[in-house]
Amino acid sequence: MTAVGESKSARRSAEKSDREPGVLTRPYLRLTLGIVSVVLLIAFEAMAVGTAMPVAVEELDGVPLYALAFSAFFTTSLLAMVVSGEWCDARGPRLPLFGGIGAFAAGLVLAGTAQSMWPFIVGRAVQGLGGGLVIVSLYVVVGKAYPSALRPRVFSAFSAAWVLPSIVGPPVSGLVTDHLGWRWVFLAIPVLVVLPIAMMLPQLRRMAGESDPDARMNRRRIGAAIGASVGAGMLQYGGQHLNVVGIVLLLAGLALMAVTVPRLLPVGTLRAVRGLPAVILSRGVLAGAFFAVESFVPLMLISEHGLSPTEAGLTLTVGALSWALGSWYQGRSPHERRPRLIQVGFLFVAVAIGGALLALVPGVSPYAVTVGWFFGGAGMGMAVSSVSVLTLDLSTPEESGTNSSSLQVADSLGTIVMVGLAGAIFAALHEGTGKDAGVFTLIFAIMLGVSLLGALLAPRIRRPDPQP
Repeated sequence: MTAVGESKSARRSAEKSDREPGVLTRPYLRLTLGIVSVVLLIAFEAMAVGTAMPVAVEELDGVPLYALAFSAFFTTSLLAMVVSGEWCDARGPRLPLFGGIGAFAAGLVLAGTAQSMWPFIVGRAVQGLGGGLVIVSLYVVVGKAYPSALRPRVFSAFSAAWVLPSIVGPPVSGLVTDHLGWRWVFLAIPVLVVLPIAMMLPQLRRMAGESDPDARMNRRRIGAAIGASVGAGMLQYGGQHLNVVGIVLLLAGLALMAVTVPRLLPVGTLRAVRGLPAVILSRGVLAGAFFAVESFVPLMLISEHGLSPTEAGLTLTVGALSWALGSWYQGRSPHERRPRLIQVGFLFVAVAIGGALLALVPGVSPYAVTVGWFFGGAGMGMAVSSVSVLTLDLSTPEESGTNSSSLQVADSLGTIVMVGLAGAIFAALHEGTGKDAGVFTLIFAIMLGVSLLGALLAPRIRRPDPQP
């Protein structure tokens, strides 16, 4: 009888577990749809802007400032990520989230209505402020509103929200630009932000009482973020202009970042201290290696293999689809497997970079990159989402904003530094002949080494053993 009773109890427990709310069930449905809608809008803008930007800067007579239109976004978003983390910890995520959505929409309007290049750049900078506020506050919302068992599936939804924009964003942007004008690529999105705000507002209002009225924002950390953002901007500009002024700016930017960046990350991050610091560092290394290569893959396929832009872009679309697949897989994996998923993610990124290197060998099909990028996207989906989950798991509720901010800062800085390094190498060695196989090989080989070194971080990602 005891065995029968235990069997029935186990069955009832299993049935109860099966009835646990999911991210699309009544307690979380509106919030989940609102969060995914925000990510969807940001993703669409990010994928569409690359198509519209060349036409925009030409019409605004601002081709010499083309790179600044991109770097202005990333530089201000780096600062906003830190501010958002401090703001979320002091007052909760509602105001930085809605303020960020508002700033993002305002930046789109400024850019879409600009009559000259500098107002357009200001609009891009305001967009960056909004994007930085939003991404960190969304992480904090996930940490506060969802139980730990559901967080992996929310981050899977984040990745899935990038799939449709990755497929339709560039062609839709191209059609709009050709038939209606580039301005509508920017002006069509702001009117769509009302719906996700309305969907999320009821549940976010209930979070308002969870903040500490005596909490204060860390001004020193915000000051360090200002310094790091300025340094990052100098690094990006100097790396693309290797004259005397450019080199001075590059070195000054590196020095400024060396002083300020450690203040924005958990103690021990740059030394890969076991636990949260190693988790944060792995995000920066992963993003830097992957995006540094991804930024040069289309150029390599066009210049070395003669592919059309559409054919070259197919590789990135394959990677975006497999990213969602990898993220879906990690969302259904046992929690204790996350360090292994991160390690596998690094190795898959190494496979992707290896495919890009292989495509530079004479006689090898350019679609070796496409096959490799399928693995790279899957690896990023598994690893990035796992890092996000572990960051929240290793954070106290009072630290979730600061640590989520540190995670995004590491992501941005890793991308800025590695893309800056790759850009500096390309600027120094590019001969203008249209054939740069040797330059691409050097860049890809360096990033392959970075991704393999990143795989060695996995054993340090686990929580430190308790002190006796």
